Amino acid sequence: STMRNRKTTDSSHSCADLNEGKEKLRLKQEVGLISGVSLIAGTMIGSGIFMSPEWVLHHMGSPASSLLIWAACGVLAMFGALSYAELGTIIKESGGEYIYILRIFGSFPAFLFAYTSVILVRPAGLAAVCLSFAEYAVAPFYPGCSSPQVVIKCTAAACILLVTIINCLNVRLATSIMNIFTAAKLLALLVIVVGGLVLLAKGQTQSFQSAFQNTAASIGAVGVAFYQGLWSYDGWNNLNYVTEELKKPEVTLPRAVMIAIPLVTCLYLLVNVSYLAAMTPSELLSSGAVAVTWGDKVLGSWTWLISLSVALSTFGSSNGTFFSGGRMCYIAAREGHMPDILSMAHVRRLTPSPALMFTSAMSLIMIISGNFTSIVNFFSFVAWFFYGMTISGLLYLKIKKPELPRSYKVPIIIPIIVLLASVYLVLAPIIDQPQMEILYIILFVFSGVILYFPLVRFKCHPRFLQRVTLHLQLFLEVAPTTRD
Repeated sequence: STMRNRKTTDSSHSCADLNEGKEKLRLKQEVGLISGVSLIAGTMIGSGIFMSPEWVLHHMGSPASSLLIWAACGVLAMFGALSYAELGTIIKESGGEYIYILRIFGSFPAFLFAYTSVILVRPAGLAAVCLSFAEYAVAPFYPGCSSPQVVIKCTAAACILLVTIINCLNVRLATSIMNIFTAAKLLALLVIVVGGLVLLAKGQTQSFQSAFQNTAASIGAVGVAFYQGLWSYDGWNNLNYVTEELKKPEVTLPRAVMIAIPLVTCLYLLVNVSYLAAMTPSELLSSGAVAVTWGDKVLGSWTWLISLSVALSTFGSSNGTFFSGGRMCYIAAREGHMPDILSMAHVRRLTPSPALMFTSAMSLIMIISGNFTSIVNFFSFVAWFFYGMTISGLLYLKIKKPELPRSYKVPIIIPIIVLLASVYLVLAPIIDQPQMEILYIILFVFSGVILYFPLVRFKCHPRFLQRVTLHLQLFLEVAPTTRD
């Protein structure tokens, strides 16, 4: 196939190309430290902190235990990101978990990850964020009643189409929007934090009296609470999906992680304290939109600022999710695990537009068929299964390949902790509260076997696909890319 021929091009061909004056097509390195921090923090701070607190409290049963879950989620995200930073300095390629699994474990598990991620996980994550954006964006138009599902889903679809256009037009435009929206959402969270500190100073501490009372103890409840909390931290690994587009990745990747994740963790804890200062646990549990309820109690007639802030926050998060999710699809296609057309970039704009369009299409399907809560649980189960596999790959490299050059090393105890947490998060809900949906997800993951052997292993590609690829190339103005 054209992909395989492209990948086996040796250095002599490269020299010949250069001598002939041909310019190679590749994505630009336009993501610096500030954009890197914005990509991580901007994707993490999305809908979760505005929608998940009531669910964490619901499963844990007490304010203090829910705060411990939020803190533990932040530590786990930090440990995971530091582990990934070492992987990113060993394997300096874009693609995140996919490229690490491919280089360490081989083609078959990498294909299963790519298949699951491109078809299910990444589109589901984007759909969930856009649905939450739509709920807050249309809420002011339906005061006193719930918004119609048709309106919510149409608004979410419009959000997906808008971020698709932005990301297809220009990488710098997409990163600039990320930077602007990250600053806006940090300001919104600071407003909530300051409001909470004022309430505490006035003596509103009733939620913190007997704070551990009614704490849940079952492993399943703690596991599902972690799912809801970790959803708010999802995005800690996003920079690894665009390693090839980073300026000085060996420096930028670890630094961006060390700045973004502690910042987000501190904000999340303070925001949760602010929610509990403004509301009793029972009020928080009965709130359909925690941030809006907080706004009603603290800001009064200015509560519309919260709805606006949440809408801006979730839109910025959807942009970051889409930015990295499209790269996942692009890299998998470049390695021969997806159709060739998805590995190409626009000849002038230098964006992976076919992969972005495909991710957009899958997300639109998810919006039609899904709802926020179910999407979060399914996303978390599959994601942490593959996070665990990736971390086990890092442990293998640390033990078996210590001689590999790396500019950053994480203490071995940190990936061990992340691996144990991954095993717990995958197994706890299955053991404590088994659901048929989890079985369906497992069957979906392994259904990739049916596609892998004929299409990837034995390369049985129908001839008409080559014609389709050629016509799409001409129509979309895209061409194959090379890499360093």
